[in-house]
Amino acid sequence: QVSSLQAQETANFIHFHILSSNVYPLVPGHEIVGQVTEVGSKVEKFKVGDKVGVGCMVGFCHSCDSCTNNLENYCPKLIATYGGKYYDGTVTYGGFSNTMVVDDHFIIRIPHNQPLDAAAPFFPLKSQCHLAIKFDKAMRAKVTVISTSINKKKAALENLGVDSFFAVNGTLDGIIDTIYAQHPLLPLLGLLKTHGKLVLFGALEKPLELPTFPLLQEGSLIRGIRETQEMIDYAVKQSIKPDIEIIPIDYVNTAIELLLKADVKCRFVIDISNMLKPTS
Repeated sequence: QVSSLQAQETANFIHFHILSSNVYPLVPGHEIVGQVTEVGSKVEKFKVGDKVGVGCMVGFCHSCDSCTNNLENYCPKLIATYGGKYYDGTVTYGGFSNTMVVDDHFIIRIPHNQPLDAAAPFFPLKSQCHLAIKFDKAMRAKVTVISTSINKKKAALENLGVDSFFAVNGTLDGIIDTIYAQHPLLPLLGLLKTHGKLVLFGALEKPLELPTFPLLQEGSLIRGIRETQEMIDYAVKQSIKPDIEIIPIDYVNTAIELLLKADVKCRFVIDISNMLKPTS
C-alpha cells in the first residue's frame, strides 16, 4: 500500500522526459514508500505490515554480469518502475496509486523506527545534495559546499554543519555537481586542481555546453538494490534524515514551479495516503 512519494525527482523527470513518452496510459512515481499488505507464497524476506520502499526499477535480465554482481541498475534490460515493458509485455505503473505489486527483489526494507515520509527522499535519482552532505558528515569527511546562491550559506553552515561554503580557484580535487537546471560548467572547472574531477549527477533537459572540451561520462543514475539497502540501514544507524515538506497532491503544480525557479529549501514529499481516503 502506497503511503508517500518523493516529489522533486518525479516532478523533474515527468516535466523533462515523460512528456515525450508514447506509452499511455501513464502512471508515474518512482520514489515510493508504504507498507506490505499481502505477500506471495514464496516470499520469505517480507511480511504483512513491514515498512518498505521501491525505487526506479522493478525488473532486470537476471543473467548479465551486472545482475550477477548486485549491480542490476546497470543491466541493459532494466525495467523501469513506470512506463517500462514488464516480462509479460504489460506496461509498468508507478507510485501515483493506492497499491503496487512488486517483485520482492526490488523492495527495500525500511526499519520500523524510520517514518515513511522521511524515507521517500532516499529512493530517487542521485541528485540529493543535502543528503550527500549529511552522509559525508556522518562519515567524518570535511565538506565544502559550492552553491549558485549565497542565500543558502547560512543553512549550509548552521543546519547542515558544512565546514566551508566557498572555494578558491584551482584548489579542489573533485566536485560533485547536483544541479538539475541549466548552468555554466566553466566556473566549476576553474575551481579544480590540474587533473581534478567534475562529476555530474543532475538529470537535465538539455545537454550542458562545455566550451573548451567535451565532457563524457558513462554510468548509472541509480543505485543497485544491495547498495540502496545498505544506504537506508546506515542512514537509520547514524540518524540521517532528509529535510522534507509534506504536500498534498493538489500542491504539485505549485511545487514544480518552485523547483523550476530553484526556490526550494527541502525535499517535497507527496502525501498519497490522504489523497486516496474516501470522502463522505
